[in-house]
Amino acid sequence: MWVKICGNTNLEDAELAVELGADALGFVFAESKRHVNALQVAAITSHLPSNVERVGVFSSRNAEEIAGAVRAAGLNAVQMHGGLDVELAARLRELLGDEVGLIQGLHWDVGSDGATKLDAQLHSVASSGTTDRVLLDSRVGQASGGTGVAFDWKAARSVLDQSADGLRVIVAGGLRPENVAEAILKLKPWGVDVVTGVEASPGKKDPAKLAAFLQIAKSVE
Repeated sequence: MWVKICGNTNLEDAELAVELGADALGFVFAESKRHVNALQVAAITSHLPSNVERVGVFSSRNAEEIAGAVRAAGLNAVQMHGGLDVELAARLRELLGDEVGLIQGLHWDVGSDGATKLDAQLHSVASSGTTDRVLLDSRVGQASGGTGVAFDWKAARSVLDQSADGLRVIVAGGLRPENVAEAILKLKPWGVDVVTGVEASPGKKDPAKLAAFLQIAKSVE
């Protein structure tokens, strides 16, 4: 199971996540309590082993701006957090080439029936052929990502069974050590992503929660 620890703001947390077995670290360039800039991220990524994926989370729709931040921060993957935009993905692929991974963020609106919307978005991503992976996260009102709230796993699983064929799906939204095993067993994702569920406070990881999450996520069969 591929595991991304997101919302990193300091080297200590990043190094601990890597030591505990994280496959990827996420850095939030979008508006957030965990917001970082390219200089801050570069000071962290320069100390990370080359086999760890370094993902920038962007809500911007400006491909040139994102590409500039990727290069300055030492990133090797982009997570498009501002909603489905196949044209943005195509432009980023032109600017960054195949060496940089592209993750399309999709949001399930908690409290509503998100199945029809998710089905259409998955088909759009699959037909574009530009994006490496999709990340399914919760949206609560206007807040998306880092909400600490899970979406409807049962309903989402039904859509994924029908429409995610061939797509590598990453699940986020309300995951924590206590429920990540259940999420993996129900949704059968390619990977999982966590922020709030392993934090002591926004932007600061809880070492015990981080260790427990990674140990459980990596051990689920």
